[in-house]
Amino acid sequence: MKKRKFLLFTALMLVLSMVLAACGGGGSDEKGGEEGQTEEKPKYMSILTGGTGGTYFPLGGSFAKIVSDATGVSTNAETTGASAENMQSIKDNKGEIAFTQTDIASYATEGKLMFDGNKIDNIKAIGTLYPETIQIVTTENSGIKSVEDLKGKKVSIGAPGSGTAANAEQILEVHGLSLDDIQKQDLSFDESVNGIKDGNIDAAFVTAGTPTAAVEELSATEKVVIVPIEADKAEELIAKYPYYAKEAVPSGTYKLGSDVPTVAVLAMLVVKADLSDELVYDITKSIFENLDQVTHAKAKQIKPENALNGVGIDVHPGAQKYYDEKGIKAAQ
Repeated sequence: MKKRKFLLFTALMLVLSMVLAACGGGGSDEKGGEEGQTEEKPKYMSILTGGTGGTYFPLGGSFAKIVSDATGVSTNAETTGASAENMQSIKDNKGEIAFTQTDIASYATEGKLMFDGNKIDNIKAIGTLYPETIQIVTTENSGIKSVEDLKGKKVSIGAPGSGTAANAEQILEVHGLSLDDIQKQDLSFDESVNGIKDGNIDAAFVTAGTPTAAVEELSATEKVVIVPIEADKAEELIAKYPYYAKEAVPSGTYKLGSDVPTVAVLAMLVVKADLSDELVYDITKSIFENLDQVTHAKAKQIKPENALNGVGIDVHPGAQKYYDEKGIKAAQ
C-alpha cells in the first residue's frame, strides 16, 4: 500500500511539474510583454540624430545624457544623414532610438516613396516633438526671392538619406518645377552653408527646427534670405500632402526683418519595436520630465501634452503607458 501511494504521489508531482513548465512557471525566459519584446536591458543604446549643423544632434546629445541617467543604459548620440537614413539604420539594428520627420516615418512604415519595396516594420513612435520648418536658404546677393527663381540654380536638397529631399521635391512640384529644373546638390546642412558662403551653390533646402545652427552661422557673415512659400501654395501643398502645416520663420531669426511664411512637418522620436515596455516607458518619462536639462532653444516647444499629435505611426506600448498615466490623448 505504501509503495502504491508513493508511486501515485510521484506521478502527480511529475504531472504538476510538466504543467508548470508549460505555463512558464518553472523557469525564466528573456521574452515577455508583447511577442518579440526583449525584457533584458541592452548594455548600450544609440540615438540616431542628423548632421552637426542641424537640430537633431544637439537635442540628441541632451536626450542621451538624460536617458543614460534615468535607465542606467549607456546611451550616445550618433551623427547621421537624418530621417530616412535613420529609419533604415533602425531596420538594420544599427540604433535603438532615432529622430525622424513624421512624413518620413509614415513613408517607411507604409513602404512608399524612398521606401518603395523596403517597408520598415520594426519601428514604433515615442512621440512628436516640435515643428520641422522647411527653410529655403539663400543670401541677398543671390537675387533669389521666390521658389520660381530657383530654376536653373545650384540648389542643395539635403544629405542623401535625409527627409529634406522629399520636402524639396514636393515644394518644387506645387510651384510647377521639378528636380530636373534645378542643378541639384546633395549636401548636408553644414556643407550647404559652406557652399553658399563660397559661392559654389545658390540656395539650400533646410528642414529643421529654427533657429538652425548652420543657418545662424551663415547669418553671422552674410545677409540671409529665407525664400517664402506663400499662403496659396502652402494650401495647395497641404491639400496634396496633409502632413504639412503652415509655419513662419519669425522676425529676428537670422536677423530677418519680418516673419517669412513657409511650411513645416513635425520632428518625432521613434524606437525599435522590440525594446521592452518598461525600458521605453522609462525613456519616454525621462525625456519629457527633464526638458529643463536641455539647453537648446527648441526644448521650449517640446511638450508631452502634444506628443501624440500628428504621430502617424503606431505608438510603442511603453510610451503609451506614460501618456495614459498622464491622461494625454491625441488632439482631434
